[in-house]
Amino acid sequence: MYTIGFFLFEDVEELDWVGPWEVLASWAARWPDDGISCSTVSRDGGPVRCAKGTRVLVDHAWDTAPAYDLLIYPGGQGTRAQLGDAAIREWVRRMKEEVDVLASVCTGSLALADAGLLDGRPATTHWRSIERLGTLGEAIDVRAEERFVDDGDIVTASGISAGIDMALHLVARLHSVERAREVRRAIQYDPAPPV
Repeated sequence: MYTIGFFLFEDVEELDWVGPWEVLASWAARWPDDGISCSTVSRDGGPVRCAKGTRVLVDHAWDTAPAYDLLIYPGGQGTRAQLGDAAIREWVRRMKEEVDVLASVCTGSLALADAGLLDGRPATTHWRSIERLGTLGEAIDVRAEERFVDDGDIVTASGISAGIDMALHLVARLHSVERAREVRRAIQYDPAPPV
């Protein structure tokens, strides 16, 4: 089983995690033989209130979560309070050592940078936080124009809906381009904005 975790916290941006969740959980549900499982994790395992008011019952706490192969770290206003938090830094560094891939969406990359994980690496974030990203580490190669940046064991996505594209990329990377196309079709993700 390939286990995928979604880190949730107070004031997490809904679409930052729900978009990738829809992609990856749909993959798990529709193609069970691929051996994918998805769950949520928070610091204490308690319910989380998201940025727009959605309340989520979380599956696991840090100390009860299964061993993850892929961890998604979303963004939102809640990441601001995490910067400089020693416990967050320690947990993120530990996760980086334990997972195959650590991925962030939007300002989740700020927490990765604050933990020193993006030093000397390419990364992106929400356009409003691009300048800040570069100040949180050493020699971060900030990619302002890229929707997502795959640097092997760390993948960062720019703002909010870019997490959907990143998640489809991860399906292609972890399984196949064909499976990613099937998932995209299943969730009817055909972006064509009217404005």
